[in-house]
Amino acid sequence: MNVRAERSSRRKRGNDPLIGKVVAGRYRLEARLGEGGMGLVYRARHVLIDRVVALKLIRPDLRAETHLRAWMLREAKAANRVDHAHIIDIHDIGETEDGELYLVMEYLVGTPLSAELSNGPMNMVRSVDILEQMCAALGRAHDLGVVHRDLKSDNILLTERGGRKDFVKILDFGLAALKRDARLAPKGAVFGTPEYMSPEQARGEDATPSSDLYALGVLFYEMLTGQLPFRSNDRDTLLKMQQQQSPPPPRSIRNDVNPQAEEIALRLLQKVQKERYRDAHHLKEDLRKLQRSLPSSQAWEVNADAKPAAPAPPPPPPPESAGVTEWANRAAIFTRMVSRAYSGKEAPNDILSALSQTWDLAARASRLEGEVASLTRKLDALERRGRALRAEIGRKVEDLAQEESRVLREAAAHGEDVERAERELAQLERQAKSSRAEAETATQQRQFDPKVFERAGAAMAGVKAKTEELQRYDQRRQNCEKTARSLRRQIEQLRGQLSRYAEALEEDLARGRNQVAERTREGLRFEKAFRDVSDKLLENLRDKPECRDLLPELLDDDGERYNSSRRGPDSRKGS
Repeated sequence: MNVRAERSSRRKRGNDPLIGKVVAGRYRLEARLGEGGMGLVYRARHVLIDRVVALKLIRPDLRAETHLRAWMLREAKAANRVDHAHIIDIHDIGETEDGELYLVMEYLVGTPLSAELSNGPMNMVRSVDILEQMCAALGRAHDLGVVHRDLKSDNILLTERGGRKDFVKILDFGLAALKRDARLAPKGAVFGTPEYMSPEQARGEDATPSSDLYALGVLFYEMLTGQLPFRSNDRDTLLKMQQQQSPPPPRSIRNDVNPQAEEIALRLLQKVQKERYRDAHHLKEDLRKLQRSLPSSQAWEVNADAKPAAPAPPPPPPPESAGVTEWANRAAIFTRMVSRAYSGKEAPNDILSALSQTWDLAARASRLEGEVASLTRKLDALERRGRALRAEIGRKVEDLAQEESRVLREAAAHGEDVERAERELAQLERQAKSSRAEAETATQQRQFDPKVFERAGAAMAGVKAKTEELQRYDQRRQNCEKTARSLRRQIEQLRGQLSRYAEALEEDLARGRNQVAERTREGLRFEKAFRDVSDKLLENLRDKPECRDLLPELLDDDGERYNSSRRGPDSRKGS
């Protein structure tokens, strides 16, 4: 707890009345970071331990929208279940006593992809690297039944991790759903961003993994060319373009676009879902082939045609918090002030009592902070174990899904061979029928031309050979489909295991978080009591000449005198 920060935040909230508010009894909102389609995002700090997080609150005007509230709850559960390095971590989710929905996420500093794209086309190697990371994250999400639904450049944050540039974090699974629930949205409702929306979403249909791949195609097109494939100021026009128009080839906009990259982008932007990539694993294979073909020396070359890079400055680092240590420091200052003000005589009982309370509250708050820190460490350990297990299951599912993707593509190829062989067999059977008829006629007329019978025999042999070939292709397809079904059963078993574990883990975490919340609410009561007793001491000591040189040590972080608002109309700031 930080009395100074709490007081300062009350003055700094400006037009945002939520700055300084404590959410769920644990997180104090410090600064607004942004606003999305469904919520406001703040930088927040745990009031008892020095942990900085990003906290999303559902927008006030949407609090009555039950289906949107339900979607936001699913967002955290879905993202947590995926647990991938390139998807933002979710620490906590719940509802406050006032019915406000909140989501606590890792605090990230970086540059949105949209800011980079505002500078024009991006370097090819860099673009493919960013796309490959997004593809890996979405592949894991899709394997676990999660669809993002609103992928766009604003939802892609480029950070630095372990010295690596352009480490991708996908944000805001705001419309993610583990499975379609008709109760959550009106039939035919269109959600998403029109510029990145797939044709099926534009028609009001449910989003699928293929819809996310379409959005990846829009992002890749934008990185390659510096512009969106479809542009219009009218939403309805954009939706029609997404459904009906083909995008101009990237090389018609920039002739230096890699042909293989263009082919990938245009395949992702196919209107018919089955004509796109089968899945993210299929896409990742082609992206890696493209990566291997590109010279690494191009990775960070500056495009001469691009505007000078001017990324938006990152938010300032969160200020450090002194925590309850500050309370003891203030109690010590008050002790010195009382000692000076009443030197050689006994201080009034009410002053001595207030002074004693400051020390008592500081000690109790310190013990409470230790308890909360201990509980939080246990929660962190539980969460780490949970993340490790989720990640392990996720990797197993991913490995199986990659193999399933390969086997299904083989099955599809064998299916094409079956269809081709069936067409050829039908043609051969027609020829064989005609040859047999010719041979029968020759026999009836006693015209024993060897060539007639040779043609009939060859036709029958051709039919037999093609039938055997067809059976081989069909058997291969069936074998692939059988293998795919076995892989799918294993995937579903792992997903069920993950779901059951996630639910049990959430129950354990909820109990621990409730304990932390109870302790923290107690800490907030201590904080109020400390603030009140401090006000009482200052009221009696601020005008004492002996104490004047100690008053600056009680200044707030922004330079304003502690409790200056209660000094009276004649007081001057800094006097």
